[in-house]
Amino acid sequence: QVQLVESGGGLVQAGGSLRLSCAASGRTFTRYVMGWFRQAPGKEREFVAGISWNGINIKYADSAKDRFTISRDNAKNTVYLQMNSLKPEDTAVYYCAATVSPSYSYVAATTGEYRDWGQGTQVTVPS
Repeated sequence: QVQLVESGGGLVQAGGSLRLSCAASGRTFTRYVMGWFRQAPGKEREFVAGISWNGINIKYADSAKDRFTISRDNAKNTVYLQMNSLKPEDTAVYYCAATVSPSYSYVAATTGEYRDWGQGTQVTVPS
């Protein structure tokens, strides 16, 4: 099991940017596929982006394409989510997730595929 701690959330005006970070414990971070999800009030948790353990394969939700960038630094046991051109509809609690990867190229995109979750960080974009 890996422990995850998110940071970097906050309040930002529409059109602004934020970079979320997720620090993972454990010495086997490189074997984990990592993902970002978000949950707005009254809505289900939804996939935002995922990255394979080698950092080469990436998936984005349609809502994140062309605005968000997921990356990872295995030496720092950290995964990032750079969010640009933020919109009010991006307002949500953002969660980092991890699961042991069956292969170097695997990317998970559903909540059921991830085993470990962080506590979340709030992102608010006022309308």
